[in-house]
Amino acid sequence: MACAKCDVYTPKDSSKALLLEAKDNLQRMLADVPLTDDERAAVDDGQAALDRLLGQLADVPTPAGPTPRHISAPAQATLLPVIEINRRPT
Repeated sequence: MACAKCDVYTPKDSSKALLLEAKDNLQRMLADVPLTDDERAAVDDGQAALDRLLGQLADVPTPAGPTPRHISAPAQATLLPVIEINRRPT
């Protein structure tokens, strides 16, 4: 995690899956393993570093074009066009 904590470190696009897996492993460690205060602080520090790196990748476009930030953004309502209907008298 030493490189991940460095301010000048920029993750590669291809490392996103590894970062997500590492974050999942740290969360599992917090839930399943009894940790000392120092160990818990180290895990928390690692999670903060991974969150920062994943945040840097949030604006990198996916192969399909949209960025992860756009994909995870809530969908906005799309207004439908108003069409006037003329009814014939019966």
